[in-house]
Order: sequence, then structure tokens, then C-alpha cells
Amino acid sequence: MDEELILECIEEMNNAHANFEKSLATLRAGRVSPAALEEVKADYYGEKTPITYIASITNMQSNVLVVKPFDRNDVKSIVAAINEANLGVNPINDGDSIRLVFPTLTEDRRRDLVKVAKKYGEEAKVAIRNIRRDYNDKVKKDKELPEDLAKKLENDIQKATDEAVKNIDASVAKKEKEIMEI
Repeated sequence: MDEELILECIEEMNNAHANFEKSLATLRAGRVSPAALEEVKADYYGEKTPITYIASITNMQSNVLVVKPFDRNDVKSIVAAINEANLGVNPINDGDSIRLVFPTLTEDRRRDLVKVAKKYGEEAKVAIRNIRRDYNDKVKKDKELPEDLAKKLENDIQKATDEAVKNIDASVAKKEKEIMEI
């Protein structure tokens, strides 16, 4: 029971960290990445579908993305979705593809992106701490656990929490360095 509980806790914390990393990947650092469009969803036969499922996205230059839908009929819905996503870029419809020219990052914009990265980090830390609380509650509610084993489990949960928070801080610092690098 105790090993399973700790492994379950660590797995949930790893999932929270993976979600945090996905959020960080959407932030632009220097070269624009196709990941910037991962959260954009277009109307596809009445369903909101990520455009990464209905189009290929490639880098033409460091600040230009080209979105080429698998079906030409989806161009309009993808353009509408990009406009709706408020990415700060105007889609250029080339008929069967869409070009997105992202402006170069100014110093102020880089600072804003660092703030967003830190905000994502704080949200991930809150999620980790909530997981810690939930598992500590499970340990406390289990009346059959000996007191010394309960203390050991709480210590192991705290160690897992500390490690997860340290990893999040390292990821934020790495992303901040990437963003501020010119």
C-alpha cells in the first residue's frame, strides 16, 4: 500500500509537470515554433479540432510559420481560429496555405513572456501542492496505518513534492534564459 501510494503520487506530480511543460512550449523564445498553434482549435465538421490535427505546420524562417491544411476547404475555418486565438499575428491566406508572420520580439515583449512563464510555473506548483495535500489526507484518513509508517509516507510525499517543485523552477529558469536570449 505504501509503495503504491507514493508511486501514484509521483505519477500525478509528473503529469502536472508534463502539462506545465506543454504550456511552456507555447511560449515563443526567439524562433517561432509550431507549438505556438497547439492550443488553437478550428471548426472542423462542427467540432472544435486542434489545427495540428487538420493541417501541417512548418517553419519557413525564424519568424514565419506556414499552415497547410490537408483539405483546402478548411483554410477559412483555420484562418478564423487563428484570428480568434488572438496570437498577435494576421494570417495571410495564400489559397491553399496560410502564412503567419510573427513580429520580432522586443525587450518589453520578452519580459512579458518571462512573466507568463513564471505564472505557468506558479500554477504548476499550486497543482503539485494540491496533489501533496490530497495524498497526505489519504494517509491521515487510513486509521489502520501505524503512526511511524504514516510519518514515513508523509515524509516521502514531501520529498516528491520538493523534487517536483525544484524541477518546475529549473524549467522556468531555462525558459526564461531562452526567452531573454537574443
